[in-house]
Amino acid sequence: MPKAIGQRADRVITHVLQGQPDVPIVLRRSARARRITLRVSQLDGRVTVTLPRAVPAHEALAFAADKEPWIRKHLAARAEDVAVRIGAFVPVEGVLHELVAGAGRGVRIKTGVIVAPEQGTGARVQAVLKAQARERLATACDHYARRLGRSYAAISLRDTRSRWGSCSSAGRLMFSWRLILAPPDVLQYVAAHEVAHLAQMNHSPAFWAEVTRLFGPYDTQRQWLRTKGAALHRFRFDG
Repeated sequence: MPKAIGQRADRVITHVLQGQPDVPIVLRRSARARRITLRVSQLDGRVTVTLPRAVPAHEALAFAADKEPWIRKHLAARAEDVAVRIGAFVPVEGVLHELVAGAGRGVRIKTGVIVAPEQGTGARVQAVLKAQARERLATACDHYARRLGRSYAAISLRDTRSRWGSCSSAGRLMFSWRLILAPPDVLQYVAAHEVAHLAQMNHSPAFWAEVTRLFGPYDTQRQWLRTKGAALHRFRFDG
């Protein structure tokens, strides 16, 4: 049976499915849930059991224990995370770059190589990639906004799991900084997609016509995100 290791007072309780190796499980109560459900995230391998508020926690834990073979099978099939450190390979604009040690504290991105210090490698590389992502996305959004004939209020970057970008009713654009890891045309497509929401705050045929007018045919880029986008979350910059 899973063993409790901690909890939050609101809706989430964390347990461990003991074995080789132990598997952390997040038990989440939801007022909208009608039955117990189980999900293994392909982004980070997180195992989440969602249950209705009226269902006792021990029933959900028993459900998880019963599904242990299924859980471990899906975790084994998931590609391993990549720790961003010297010797690792990290994609930049869709091209793999090898991290090599360099003198000083700066990070330099060259053709096929990222030169970085051995101390704090992940954080330093992440900072440079975020700055590059902001520059690329700002340039793309400026371009598409001019074509659209509308302006946006601001751009922000986050490390989002569920979406690559968003546009608020106030015209604030948000993007995942990990788009800098994807091919340039994928980043451009996401920028055009969110800018198009400045005119169409929906996903109606009129919206997709606007995306096509701004960007052109987008099926290839959209499919890339669906099939390969999750792999961008494998790269761990937190040490």
